[in-house]
Amino acid sequence: MSDPINPPAPLDDLRERLDHIDRALLEALARRREVVEQVIRTKETKGDFVRDQDREEALLTERVSLGRELGLDGYFVTKIFQQVLDNSLRIQRDHLVAEQNPGVEREAIRIGYQGTEGAYSHEAARKHFASRLEHAFFRGYSTFRELMEGVQAGGLDFAIVPIENTTAGSINEVYDLLGRFSVSVIGEEVLPIDHCLVALEEVPLGNIRRIYSHQLAIAQCGDFLAGLPGCKVEFYPDTAMAVERVKRANDLSQAAIASEEEARAHGLQILKRRISNRRENYTRFMVVAREAMHYDARIPCKTSLILATKHEEGALVRCLNTLADHHLNLTKLESRPRPNVPWEYLFYIDIEGNVADPEVSTAIDELSRDVSFLKVLGSYPASTTESARPSVPKPGAAPDSSSTKAPPAATARTRKATPPGSRETTPPLDVAIKKGYKLASRAHHPSDSVVRIGDVLVGGGEEFVVMAGPCSVESWEQVRACAELVRDQGGQVLRGGVFKPRTSTYSFQGLGYEGLDLLVRAGEEFDLPVVTEVMHPADVQRVAEDASVLQVGARNMQNFALLREIGQVDRPVLLKRGPMSSIDELLAASEYLLAAGNHQVMLCERGIRTFETATRFTLDIGAIPVLKERTHLPVIVDPSHAAGVRQYVIPLAEAAVAAGADGIIVEFHPAPEQALSDGPQALTFEGFGDLMARIHRLTEALRSDRVGQG
Repeated sequence: MSDPINPPAPLDDLRERLDHIDRALLEALARRREVVEQVIRTKETKGDFVRDQDREEALLTERVSLGRELGLDGYFVTKIFQQVLDNSLRIQRDHLVAEQNPGVEREAIRIGYQGTEGAYSHEAARKHFASRLEHAFFRGYSTFRELMEGVQAGGLDFAIVPIENTTAGSINEVYDLLGRFSVSVIGEEVLPIDHCLVALEEVPLGNIRRIYSHQLAIAQCGDFLAGLPGCKVEFYPDTAMAVERVKRANDLSQAAIASEEEARAHGLQILKRRISNRRENYTRFMVVAREAMHYDARIPCKTSLILATKHEEGALVRCLNTLADHHLNLTKLESRPRPNVPWEYLFYIDIEGNVADPEVSTAIDELSRDVSFLKVLGSYPASTTESARPSVPKPGAAPDSSSTKAPPAATARTRKATPPGSRETTPPLDVAIKKGYKLASRAHHPSDSVVRIGDVLVGGGEEFVVMAGPCSVESWEQVRACAELVRDQGGQVLRGGVFKPRTSTYSFQGLGYEGLDLLVRAGEEFDLPVVTEVMHPADVQRVAEDASVLQVGARNMQNFALLREIGQVDRPVLLKRGPMSSIDELLAASEYLLAAGNHQVMLCERGIRTFETATRFTLDIGAIPVLKERTHLPVIVDPSHAAGVRQYVIPLAEAAVAAGADGIIVEFHPAPEQALSDGPQALTFEGFGDLMARIHRLTEALRSDRVGQG
């Protein structure tokens, strides 16, 4: 019943009052932001941490209590101030990031996401780059691969990709792409996912006969869909496109699973909210860029790694123990099949901490001893949506002031004592560091490294490996005949050049990718892994997809851009010594590969330039024992390029065996006089057979001698 004495105010007046209150709220938030910026400057001078979790918890508790005194719901106040605190943290974080990464705040940035405008990925991207929206250009892509290609090629500054969901689990495709492409993780975003069933009009659920959505959204709503047995479910590239499909169809029997925002943007009605299997449904996104970013130690960070353990008993356990020894919290461990290596796996690991933290960097350094591949995807701020979430206090509860918990970054860590029998750093490591090859040094890794090429093991003294084939792939008939001979004569790896660096621009430059296809096809027919040279950083990913081993030629030994790119792929590498390079320079070049994450490195001595002209180059036999002393990496010898003359190839190969090399890489051709490159140094088919017989006799004699001495 209305009150005739105090009639309600006109609706327009009430709405005007609400508008004034809303403006006052916004003005208050703007003033709060100004104070936050003053806090940032004060903290800078004092060196305080960005985050004070004790104060956050106390502040939130106090605000909830005050809200209750004013008649407000505690949960409502909690949600509001959680967002306010998260925004403050983002402001502080962005300030520190801009300080340590000059140029990050440039005017225009290009951001890619999978899907169309309004998709969850688009929403996550807008949320992550909220402070830079006026200078941000967003573009949707059809596939995750296109996003990675865009970042790697430089067409995008950033891309945001979903990595896992609390209901549906990990997005495996994205994990695989992170390992394949040369990108760095520079941030993460956690987005709450509230799926709705949306349609043109409000109709009974029983009328719906067809439902569209992204496959991950459908997986997250499986329980709800099980209650609609009469519906056919169809996958769409993203949820926004599914909504567009329903709108275009103009069919009341069709619906889409999407967000409330997407439904509102397209004018659709919500038939049912919160249809996810779990109420707490979140998707974690990763933000990737071409280059890594540096973050202040005061910012709570995560570090993401990819590693492949050595094919040894207990290798993964040793890696996990290394993290535990350094008191690093493991927040994620995911395994994925290792490409082209059946029944072996890559492990994706997230740990709390910044790679700039000495404890984290030391742990990563120690991990390198037990892995064949290690790639640091990046250190990045932990999402602020994962802030402390204290429960809403009961009415009348006082703030808890007893906490003495220190911020995570300030927690002291004590290194455990080194157990008896473990490897200790030895003085020679200091020398190796000064010369630029710490990871390659014997002091860092005392035992011989063994590089696995399919079923072939290189290094460790167990097997002498012969890599053989034509200098250049010229035709299918030629490379097939060579592959068959390698197999029949007991060779283990097929070699063949497809990109040929030639002194003269008029010389044969190789068949390129056509030649690579022929080489791989021949290797597959005769069950042989293949090795070929890659010359340009842009070709690394493509060649690595097919070739078993990537060769870095002598001319490119100090092509550091190429080395860094190869260092980020999970493929064995054969690094050839430059003709004017010292042993230390060869080892320093290998360090670029190792430091980038690739620990499957083989060194190749192929002759150096001296005053002698009887051979093409002078094979440095003395380099073999020197390398064996200084490094744990396998040593391969190339007698073909050292000799340059056919009749000297076999004696030099025998010398390599006697000097302790782990293998050779040698050239032969069905008709050397007709070869398109390096014919004078190529063995005939008969000559290659003679070489293999001599190597067999010599290796057997040396093995018998070792047994006799033992």
